[in-house]
Amino acid sequence: MTERGLHVAYRNGQMLAAYLHLAHPTGQKAVRTEATVDGLLVVDFGCEGQPIGIEITAPRKVPLAVLNELLSELGEVPLTEQDYRPVAVQ
Repeated sequence: MTERGLHVAYRNGQMLAAYLHLAHPTGQKAVRTEATVDGLLVVDFGCEGQPIGIEITAPRKVPLAVLNELLSELGEVPLTEQDYRPVAVQ
């Protein structure tokens, strides 16, 4: 089982993107993606239709409240401020 975790990617010392891995069976691949209207968040869905991850395409533009609203819509537990700190402090 893959545990939930936030990974942040940098290029030349600048935050480029972030990815929130959601808990799902190990080896699960995305079979469908769906972007939010503004394109700042992209949800990856597994073969059974469950969300397996969320790409945060412009981390500086996505407040925690917006991400948590999406997580709630997906039936996922919201992130805490501490969980989102690697993105928020940039």
